[in-house]
Amino acid sequence: MWLRGIRDGERCGCGQPFRSCPFWQQVGQAAFGGWDRVDVEHITRLRSQVDRARFLPLLASAKVRGATSPGTFQPALDEYVEYYRRTYGAIGQVSGCPVVIDSSKHASLAFCLRAAPGLDLRVVHMVRDSRAVAYSWSKIVDRPEAAGSRMSTYPAFGAALRWNVQNSALQLLAQLGTPTLRVRYEDFVRAPAATLARIAAFAGLAGGPQFGFLDTDGPGRWWADLGVTHTASGNPMRFTTGRVPIRQDDIWQTAMQARNRRTVTTLTLPLLARYGYLGGAS
Repeated sequence: MWLRGIRDGERCGCGQPFRSCPFWQQVGQAAFGGWDRVDVEHITRLRSQVDRARFLPLLASAKVRGATSPGTFQPALDEYVEYYRRTYGAIGQVSGCPVVIDSSKHASLAFCLRAAPGLDLRVVHMVRDSRAVAYSWSKIVDRPEAAGSRMSTYPAFGAALRWNVQNSALQLLAQLGTPTLRVRYEDFVRAPAATLARIAAFAGLAGGPQFGFLDTDGPGRWWADLGVTHTASGNPMRFTTGRVPIRQDDIWQTAMQARNRRTVTTLTLPLLARYGYLGGAS
């Protein structure tokens, strides 16, 4: 949001440029008195000082919670988190929703937020077979919100390393006491309503929401009727609306090069076993 939305003016999920989207205009006004008053470059510098995988050991230490971390780390962390607190509060105020979902993927941000006063942080740890993730990260995918831009790609070794680091960090986050619910992508596509009900209960939504946008044409034939959303960034499918089938993307099982599959399987074997992915072919 900070760079692609506020600075670069890329499109919101609704199709409007970020700063022209009525929803985000209201959020910026409520949080900061307008996005023009946000120094994005300063936030970027703060991020480089605290929100990186290399800082996970420090963020995981008890020192952070006790505000006794060395040097300028703690003041930078406090300031960085405050931008998020104000943004989340404004999103809740403008939307009227009791829960704000931040779809950020990096564990380091969750570690930053875990020490923030006033935030009821609950983490949904979505996992997917490492081979499927590595294959997905190898594909060339255009980003329609930014002409000439593409999604990041990684070689097999790099993808396996990233998968290990992020999932291991989120496991540590749970061990440190942050409420965490692990959900497998493959289980969600098989039973989306039941999985969303688990997530809603975990989020503390009393009585459970009604998932009127979900329906099925028979066993294993689920679909979702997607409306317009105000996602600030993410996968290009965030621009998709209307009826979308929910089915498992398992093309990696036939399309992934054998040597890449062996590399990723070997490097991620312990967590593949932990998450129950070694029942089939590897």
